[in-house]
Amino acid sequence: MTARGGSLIERVDTELAAFLDGRAAAFAALGSDLLPVSDAARSMVLDGGKRLRPSFAYWGWRTVRDSTDDDSALVTAAASLELLHACALVHDDVMDSSDTRRGRPAAHTAFARMHRDSGWTGRPEAFGTAAAILLGDLLLSWADAMFASVGLAPEVAAHARVVYDEMRQLVMAGQYLDVLVQARGAFSADEALRVIEFKTSKYTVEGPLHLGAAAAGAPPEVFAALTAYGLALGEAFQLRDDVLGVFGDPSVTGKPAGDDLREGKHTLLTALAMAAADAEQSQLLRDSLGDRDLDDDQVERLRGVIVATGALVQVEHRISARTDAARTALSTPAIGEDARAALDALARAATERHA
Repeated sequence: MTARGGSLIERVDTELAAFLDGRAAAFAALGSDLLPVSDAARSMVLDGGKRLRPSFAYWGWRTVRDSTDDDSALVTAAASLELLHACALVHDDVMDSSDTRRGRPAAHTAFARMHRDSGWTGRPEAFGTAAAILLGDLLLSWADAMFASVGLAPEVAAHARVVYDEMRQLVMAGQYLDVLVQARGAFSADEALRVIEFKTSKYTVEGPLHLGAAAAGAPPEVFAALTAYGLALGEAFQLRDDVLGVFGDPSVTGKPAGDDLREGKHTLLTALAMAAADAEQSQLLRDSLGDRDLDDDQVERLRGVIVATGALVQVEHRISARTDAARTALSTPAIGEDARAALDALARAATERHA
């Protein structure tokens, strides 16, 4: 996948590195104590990540724009989405008490280790949590600053800003709904799908697509097609993530095996398993989900329940159906041929992944 002047991902990474270099310099001028914060921000943004949101934003723009058009402002806007996403990941790891992210210590874990190694007073975990929350807030403010620097044409800037602000609102709403579902402890398929709609479909896929389309000045029929594609694909993408959270290979996912089971995540996978479970299986699910001390054998038993109840097969079928629905939504003259091919490829990449 390429954009004018080099691959899109290379251009996004270049934009992000330059922005973060500037922010690190500003932090360094304030004192060396702040360097671990700017270093953590840089690592969170630049070390890993699929750059899906910038890719969706770019191809939302290309639905009506040609490859010869000047896309520099759009690429900067798309890059800012990675700062927004990094904020969400840092806060998500705190809320889920996840110790790792992409095979490395999560931000709050790394800050807690820094506290412990330095022999400071107070609880290392409390310091780690506080520092990670502030890091996430910082990344959110930087995302806004980077987007504000874009310089889109006046005739499209206002619409693009509305879309961007809506994305920021929706990811917070989705995160809250996720926390609420876990707190209620119910195994509800409808609630699991509602969380997916706000936390993933609208934020990860539809929002970036709409941002690009707004920056391009696309007509209403393009937004309608992108919504149909984005909501379906976003659901399939998150369901694949849920499957990987239970059955994924740790060497590929960067997360411990069965981490979602230890965190007690209530997903469509667990809701369907509970709905079809017998009394013994149901009790095992209720007693074991959310137990941080689950060993590998206990994780394997829970996986066995999910497989035996048919929940895994049902989710895999739904992933396939929603991916097909997304690809079908692209079959409209409103979407340009290049964008249609690229978005079709993104649909496959997002749902056939192993990490």
